[in-house]
Amino acid sequence: MNNKEIYDFPSGDSLKSFLKKFRSIFFLLVLLIVAAVLIFGSFYTIKEQEQAVVTTFGKALPVRESGLHFKIPIIQKVQKVDTTIKGFSIGYDEANGQAIEQESMMITSDFNFVNVDFFVEYKVSDPVKALYASKQPVVILKNIALSSIRSTVGSYDVDSVITTGKYEIQSAIKESILKKLVTQDIGIQLVNITIQDSEPPTEEVMNAFKEVETAKQGKETALNNANKYRNEKIPQADAQVDKILQEAESTKTKRINEAEAEVSRFNEMYEEYIKYPLITKQRMFYETMEDVLPSLKVIIDSGDSGIQKLLPLDQIVEGGTN
Repeated sequence: MNNKEIYDFPSGDSLKSFLKKFRSIFFLLVLLIVAAVLIFGSFYTIKEQEQAVVTTFGKALPVRESGLHFKIPIIQKVQKVDTTIKGFSIGYDEANGQAIEQESMMITSDFNFVNVDFFVEYKVSDPVKALYASKQPVVILKNIALSSIRSTVGSYDVDSVITTGKYEIQSAIKESILKKLVTQDIGIQLVNITIQDSEPPTEEVMNAFKEVETAKQGKETALNNANKYRNEKIPQADAQVDKILQEAESTKTKRINEAEAEVSRFNEMYEEYIKYPLITKQRMFYETMEDVLPSLKVIIDSGDSGIQKLLPLDQIVEGGTN
């Protein structure tokens, strides 16, 4: 076999032509790649619930308007920030619901232990500060929340933490966190914090608190029933009192009028008596007889002597019975 047939290299002109074509194709591909990078890297899109931070030579500026935006490729860097409301739990694992005692265990003002679980809701208020003011702003928020929770719960007694004071405690904790966030200025805003659950650390203590709460509810029920009974009876008693007073006033007025009429009549008779004593006596006698005789009952008794007697039998019978 001839070596010339095995190693058939192109001539010098052909090699130069080939290298020239290769360089042209290579530079064309590079230009296409650069053009693609420049074109596709010059635009970015912001969604409704997003904001962006554009960094130019170390200077960061926020972009809050949603839609398509332009940036200088390579020179400008864009970081998108989610501004939706997010949250994290304190005192329990949100994934499996298991308690985290180092977070939930707290001591109250009356030196009792209690487990309290919270859920914190937050959102990004300043994307630039959220990215560059601190490395882990959410961790800072959680530490602030834990500090405010422990100091606030520690100022209430255990009964308030478990039963009656939850809403007041939530409000106090939220106010404390908001004040501390203003000082820290990490670009995160607290939306809300709520108590998920609060209970004594042991089952025996929990049952005791349940009994106390049941007793309180029974007390409230008894008080409500007593107030209901009182509210029903008092108007009835007031109405009865008014009725009695009205009847007494009516009787009083009637008796006074009758007495005044009798006095007036007696005075008139006395004046007539002074003027005409005899005639007045006779008239009074006749008037008395007119009143007495119609109701007088008599029995006529002839007897053996034949003399009739008029006996006032009613008076005799009444006298005998007395």
